[in-house]
Amino acid sequence: MRRVGIHGTEPLYGLEATRSIERTASSALPPHTLMARAGLRVAELTRALAPHARRIWIACGPGNNGGDGLVAATHLQHFSRSTGGLPDIVVTLCGDPARLPPDATHALQQALATGLQIQDAPPSSFDFAIDALLGIGCRRPPEGLLADHLRILRSSGAPVLSVDLPSGLDINTGVLMRAPGENPQASQERHTLSLLTLKPGLFTANGRDAAGQVWFDDLGVPPCDGVLAQAQLICEAPHSTAPRRRAHATHKGSYGEVVILGGQDIAQAGAGMTGAAVLAARAALHGGAGRVYVALLGETPGEPAVRWDPECPELMFRSVAALMSSALMQTAVIVCGCGGGDVVAELLPAVLAQAPALVLDADALNAIAKDSHLQARLQERSASGWITVLTPHPLEAARLLDSDTATVMSDRLAAAQHLSDRFAAICVLKGSGTVISAPGSMPMINASGNAALATAGTGDVLAGMIGSALALPPGSFEQTVQRVAGAVHQHGRLADRWIQTAHAGHLTASMLAEQAL
Repeated sequence: MRRVGIHGTEPLYGLEATRSIERTASSALPPHTLMARAGLRVAELTRALAPHARRIWIACGPGNNGGDGLVAATHLQHFSRSTGGLPDIVVTLCGDPARLPPDATHALQQALATGLQIQDAPPSSFDFAIDALLGIGCRRPPEGLLADHLRILRSSGAPVLSVDLPSGLDINTGVLMRAPGENPQASQERHTLSLLTLKPGLFTANGRDAAGQVWFDDLGVPPCDGVLAQAQLICEAPHSTAPRRRAHATHKGSYGEVVILGGQDIAQAGAGMTGAAVLAARAALHGGAGRVYVALLGETPGEPAVRWDPECPELMFRSVAALMSSALMQTAVIVCGCGGGDVVAELLPAVLAQAPALVLDADALNAIAKDSHLQARLQERSASGWITVLTPHPLEAARLLDSDTATVMSDRLAAAQHLSDRFAAICVLKGSGTVISAPGSMPMINASGNAALATAGTGDVLAGMIGSALALPPGSFEQTVQRVAGAVHQHGRLADRWIQTAHAGHLTASMLAEQAL
């Protein structure tokens, strides 16, 4: 058993793959072996997480997930008796005992044979709870007694350990089906012990909040030949993108150039809209780019109205006309759309036709979503071997897919892959468990990041960080995808470090940009 989310990468298996692995393992082992192992691991983790609990509630459901809970309860009851009756073990069972699956029926018989009593109702108070109500096969919102028990579990404030999946969480998508009237405690300590396989739904959409800290035990079952993972979890920056010592015999040109096309000239916008572009530019510079240029959209012809950034004087401001007619459009990484409003649409035909390495964000994505001609030009870029990275949040993704946010959020992996396939581009679908997808590649889910990133400008910082990652000497397409994934992971890791070092106050995008390397 081990904690997940610390090192390397992890394969993630969806519903059908997990069931295939389970069937193969069950056919090669004595009856009830997997459930016996699973229940024991749940009991062991419970003892480690709640060594001083005085009362533990095991909420069991009508399937094999409930059977795992019954086996765990039997082990915990043995431990309780050996220590003088503490903790007090309270077990409830939703469903008809006569209709349990065979493995769960066996677990119930063993539990009853040891003197374990099944209670009619949850305890009035408890120090720790085990959620063994619903497993990977859940397809509809919980009802009746199941819903009642789930509401109590999630509203109590007591720590909860979920068996395999939090009840009601979709294994593939991370969408959480809530019980009617449910009011979960945001501060509740949550853990999930994922068994046999790690599931993608634990790490994206509602999954990260619902699952809390994820633990994993493969139950002694080796990887199954021929069963493909659905996605990959990134727990640390890919090795090829990790910070490394720079050679002495290098210069600023060795680390590439980034051009930021975005923002908006103060004279044109009244109150000014330069912040998004400047944040992206600062992030690209602090992320390691050798030179970073900024052109603010919508400015009057001639010299740029903004000539320098007093907090980051290394940035070089140029007029849009000067940059658009320069060789930089063919040699630098172009980051387009961090601000700019409707003006960005006027530049996109030339940008799409000239830039071999392009990051499209925010206003650029919205402009493309409105224009079928721009969409066609975007699709054509891959024929030249050019790199395009799209960085939408769910609403922007929905616009590009001519869909809606709810549909995108109902299956984030599928939405990201659809965007990659449609536009022949690398897609970074932002949100809890950011998804990185590319044509012909297994999608990735980023494990880093937290709610400190839920503030204006952090997406602009990410666009700049991706720009600096792409500015390094080109490699294979797979290496490029890994660089993008590395920038996404580092972006989240910076926010994680902010939380871990107990900084007071709010993490702002400008603070994030300063730490971009």
